[in-house]
Amino acid sequence: MAAETNESHLLILEDDQGRKEFSLENPIYSIGRDRDCNIRLVSQFVSRRHATLVRLPREQNGQSYYYRIVDGDAKGKLSSNGLMINGRKTPSHDLRNEDEIVFGPQVRAIYYLLRNTHRSGMTDASEYDITLINPGMTDDLEEI
Repeated sequence: MAAETNESHLLILEDDQGRKEFSLENPIYSIGRDRDCNIRLVSQFVSRRHATLVRLPREQNGQSYYYRIVDGDAKGKLSSNGLMINGRKTPSHDLRNEDEIVFGPQVRAIYYLLRNTHRSGMTDASEYDITLINPGMTDDLEEI
């Protein structure tokens, strides 16, 4: 049986309003304080258009993809404070599972790449823990 991999991309964000979860499925996301951003950050310390997430295909597999985070908006205007990824300031980064993104004081996100592997096609009985009981066996239990 061939194994098939389904991926889910999740961004868990913490800002002045608490914790929010975003399931990433679109090809591009704007991140920032502006009301028009796809992912809105609530903090006076972040830019209106702080960062952009871009979905890119993995080379070895056309069905699999990853996200790259880029400082600033899609037109190339950088944010005021920049991005810190895993403790290092960087203008862009290809996100990997559990990467920490810091946008400003008390505004951060954790990226998760969740992989669900399952078998395609028929399953065999060995995958299930099944115990068969003979109905006559329960009669013996009642006498005890």
